[in-house]
Amino acid sequence: MRTDFEAYSPTEANFVPLSPVSFLARAADVYANRTATVFEGTRRSWAEVGARVQSVATGLRGMGVDTGEVVAVFAPNSPAVFELHFAVPVTGGVLCTINTRLEPETVAYILDHSAAKVVIVDARVRPVLDAALKMADSQPDVVEIANVGSAVSCGYETLAMTPADLFLTGPADEWQAITLNYTSGTSGKPKGVIYHHRGAYLMALGTVAGWQVPQAPSYLSVVPLFHCNGWGHPWMMAIMGGKVTFTHSPDAASILAAIKDEQVTHFGAAPVILQMLAENSDQTRFDPPVQAMTAGAPPPPAVLEKTAAMGMDVMHVYGLTETYGHISQALWERDWDSLDASTQADYRARQGVAFPMVENVAVINRDTGQPVPRDGITQGEIAIRGNTVMKGYLGNTSATEDAFEGGWFWSGDAAVVHPDGHMQIRDRLKDVIISGGENVSSVEVEAVLYRHPDVATAAVVAKPDVKWGEVPCAFIELREGADPDAGALIAFCRSHLAGFKTPKHIIFTEIPKTATGKVQKFLLRALAKEG
Repeated sequence: MRTDFEAYSPTEANFVPLSPVSFLARAADVYANRTATVFEGTRRSWAEVGARVQSVATGLRGMGVDTGEVVAVFAPNSPAVFELHFAVPVTGGVLCTINTRLEPETVAYILDHSAAKVVIVDARVRPVLDAALKMADSQPDVVEIANVGSAVSCGYETLAMTPADLFLTGPADEWQAITLNYTSGTSGKPKGVIYHHRGAYLMALGTVAGWQVPQAPSYLSVVPLFHCNGWGHPWMMAIMGGKVTFTHSPDAASILAAIKDEQVTHFGAAPVILQMLAENSDQTRFDPPVQAMTAGAPPPPAVLEKTAAMGMDVMHVYGLTETYGHISQALWERDWDSLDASTQADYRARQGVAFPMVENVAVINRDTGQPVPRDGITQGEIAIRGNTVMKGYLGNTSATEDAFEGGWFWSGDAAVVHPDGHMQIRDRLKDVIISGGENVSSVEVEAVLYRHPDVATAAVVAKPDVKWGEVPCAFIELREGADPDAGALIAFCRSHLAGFKTPKHIIFTEIPKTATGKVQKFLLRALAKEG
């Protein structure tokens, strides 16, 4: 072996740590005059966004945000949240976007667990945060994003007017944490999933390639930025110099109007949003077609047929919070062109093949450690390996080690591989329900049901649902003498859980168990599908 090949060390000239911050630095220069964000009549160029990000970062630094400090954000999609995806990393801090649909108890837990230094909140959800802060041990500094059109001085805008002394540069170490995303997991307590700069950079680039995003796309921000940082789309849009449009509300009328007014070419959304658009399109047809990325529970083929008729080119992708979002795609094959619309929709609903930035996605037999045959029948577990896999779970070494057993990240999803190499999920090994794109821990819902004095045994599984993909379905064994009142149990759960976590169906029955007393959830899933 020639040893002189190894005589060279990285220098500033030939090795720069990867960070998506560099995408904005380039966009503010190369695309300076292009529109970057649009919201409620306010348009800002990439140069303006770059300048605001530097100011916000400088203001946050003045509040004590430095390397490793967490800045929590509790807000619906807006230009401010988009800017924070760059501003917080500039400080060296870690961005933690919190799901605005969560109840105060869970928000309080996340604030405490993350040890947030600052929390930035939209005025529209301030009451929930205030309730959470009363329950939390930590008391981060609060910065408010004012209501649209508010005449009151806005805390976030004060940050955005700070004289800037920070530049659009990333960290010296690309392995440094960039964001912290919380997922329900299977334990009931949210797990903090740590992303790093390198992974965020590669996720954005890989999405450009896999989705075939062109220069200057017009993107509509629908997928919540608290879901895997909007699937990495904020960083992706800086690469291509795109225009990002925000709506005040993600309802069908607002989305359809924005698509028309801003000539939207791309957006990401859960299948429930696609169904909502199909039901409210009023014979709308997009020409040229709008590119839509969808993820969550597999989209029903009927919805894909409807959206295709509307002129939407829908790409179904699969991923997890632990993998920065999508890691596989139902990549269109030319052989499918001649198939009927129903069969095409079935193929589009598969989990597909790996994205370009992922080293390997395989369906593995956990007992043998070998990939399953490509027969469309033999099941294994989806396992992922690559740079867009999390650093680990914050403060949870044992869960991290379990997740990375054998050098793979184990998804908890049982799947088959078809002869064409495309994966398709058949079952879920983890007790997680994906309802309208939101993860629901069945363990968390069961824990609430067990608080009710009439409940002796509770088991919660996913039930297929036309609108939401799947919803929580609770099987209940009552204590002796208790009345089977489904409405009362649902109301009880709603008083302790976010709406999307609340069971939509209650079934009173004897719950099947193994000889050791373990609930046989695979039987309950079959019953839920039938009922």
